[in-house]
Amino acid sequence: MTTSMRYADGEFDRAAEWREDADWLAARLTASTTKVYPIWRHRFSFEENHAPVALAPAAAGTLGEVGQAVLLGLIDDVAHFTLDVSELSEDGLDRDVAGSTHDLRDVAMHLNDQMAAVLAFGRGMSVWHGDHQCCGRCGADTRAERAGHARRCLNPDCGRLHFPRTDPAVITLVIDGERCLLAKRATINIPRFSTVAGFVEPGETLEDAVRREVAEEVGVKTGAVMYRASQPWPFPSSLMMGFWARATETLIKVDGEEISEAAWFTRQDIVRAVAADEIILPPEDSISRRLVEDWRNLPEGTLIEGLE
Repeated sequence: MTTSMRYADGEFDRAAEWREDADWLAARLTASTTKVYPIWRHRFSFEENHAPVALAPAAAGTLGEVGQAVLLGLIDDVAHFTLDVSELSEDGLDRDVAGSTHDLRDVAMHLNDQMAAVLAFGRGMSVWHGDHQCCGRCGADTRAERAGHARRCLNPDCGRLHFPRTDPAVITLVIDGERCLLAKRATINIPRFSTVAGFVEPGETLEDAVRREVAEEVGVKTGAVMYRASQPWPFPSSLMMGFWARATETLIKVDGEEISEAAWFTRQDIVRAVAADEIILPPEDSISRRLVEDWRNLPEGTLIEGLE
């Protein structure tokens, strides 16, 4: 990819080796430098300048019985945690936490790469904890362990240890010479045209998932598939793996359920359609947008090695 990917900055230490060190965690949760980000129903609080609200450990301690704290990692030896305060009412949130709450995607483009990645990690963990209050094997209650990075079944006859899971998904820009295929999802009312995406099925390679999803959703057959980049997508828990794929048959036949429209666009077609408000490209924080923009920035006539 030509530039960094939103939510994908790995330049912070996830501090995995400290997650089971009770003394280290206790010390960090009382250190004056530690930052604790309250998260309320999967939404963070932000100041007017889009800076994320971070509580001092002392202030966070007064909310410690409200919800789950999760160690996110270290940045310049400063510990970063999230604290889930979803049990607070809206009035309670306004009283105890400054700023206003927003979905991360609404403010992500105002954050630096590192902070966007840290908060994305926290959001994904928040969703996972909310969805795994009970054991998937026996149905008993679970309890957080390992600084919020595991949950233990409390049934002594089970005791299963659960870890966060990520759902692999492929997202693909289909290319035919000087054209690319963009599609509109049937569930949206605005003319947003994007790439084709779908989840990888058990026992399926990434390349096979690309070909299957493209064929299922828009009826186009593809041959060569080229990996481009990946992006964590904690909305709620996916890893998006981006590809370019070469069309071998170009007749479009949308499935009508997930995709309502699809068409081939040249680079000039995209410029004209966007200027005329006929289409809206994918959001800037998405890998879908990056797949399109990287292709648009290629000079016409460029032979793409791996797709020819």
